[in-house]
Amino acid sequence: MKPKITLKDIARELDVSISTVSKALKNSKEISKDTKDRIKAFAKFYNYRPNNIALSLKNRRTKNIGVVIPDIVHHFFTTVFRGIEKYANSMGYNVIICISDESFDKEVINMEMLANGSIDGFILSLSAETQRKNDFTHLKELLDQGIPIVLFDRVTQDVACDKVVLNDVEISRESVEHFIGKGSEKIALITTDNYFNVSESRKDGYLEALKDNDIPFDENLILTLPHDLDNTKLITEFFEKNEIEAVLCVNEIFAVQCMSVIQQMGFRIPEDISIIGFTDGILSRFSSPKLSTVAQHGEKMGELAAKMLINRMESTEVVEEPFKTEIINATLIKRGSTIN
Repeated sequence: MKPKITLKDIARELDVSISTVSKALKNSKEISKDTKDRIKAFAKFYNYRPNNIALSLKNRRTKNIGVVIPDIVHHFFTTVFRGIEKYANSMGYNVIICISDESFDKEVINMEMLANGSIDGFILSLSAETQRKNDFTHLKELLDQGIPIVLFDRVTQDVACDKVVLNDVEISRESVEHFIGKGSEKIALITTDNYFNVSESRKDGYLEALKDNDIPFDENLILTLPHDLDNTKLITEFFEKNEIEAVLCVNEIFAVQCMSVIQQMGFRIPEDISIIGFTDGILSRFSSPKLSTVAQHGEKMGELAAKMLINRMESTEVVEEPFKTEIINATLIKRGSTIN
């Protein structure tokens, strides 16, 4: 008897992506005939059988929700999960969590595994690699097969489903205007790759605040950092080359790294340089000085995402309600890293 194989097995053996295997087995026009024939022949030889997700959902309910988050390093994602679990448990649901480690393949594999009759719906924040690839086939397939999905924070407009996001543009603008109100004009933005939707929205808010206050935009004052490396050298060079009075960081880790570098260079915080970072986590509250932050209210976001998912799963309406995008309003918390 041949062993049972998965999409991951086929992809590995034929040296193609999981997405290519999935599309080939569905006879997608995006895949060449030769590649489709090779994949289909391999799948047939090993008796590959796709997950019968729709049948599983039709016949029974598991009362389980699958949650896929990019990592557990960022405090924000742990608070979102806490909110999901709290609300889901109160409604009689269990929560199964997986970490994608910012990997497209791990995201696909985790969802394939959980969708095999284990869960009734997904709550998901897209991995870095998924946003970079701009490939959402695995999400669309699940939705087509009747599994509801709620995206939060890192979302895409290419997938029709419920979403929960932060008012990133508005809160970034408010943060920069706080700097300006205290006399700063040379304001830097430390961000990450532009395929992150949240980073681009925060950049938009930064640019709007400069424009609204007649401060010329200086592209040298934007530093783009990789999301997964030690950035000490890049940050040091950035502050050595530029005159900076304030800096907005798109996450807490970047902000704390900047504080360390700035202080080692002999600058005082906030007298010489003020700093605001996104995510009101443990690092922010125990840094020296304490970091001014954008509180993203992750627990509230998680609770709302769980509520939206469960409402859709339990709906008895013949015609489904239109998909919604709910917006969480962030809060600027002023601490010792800014002049209040």
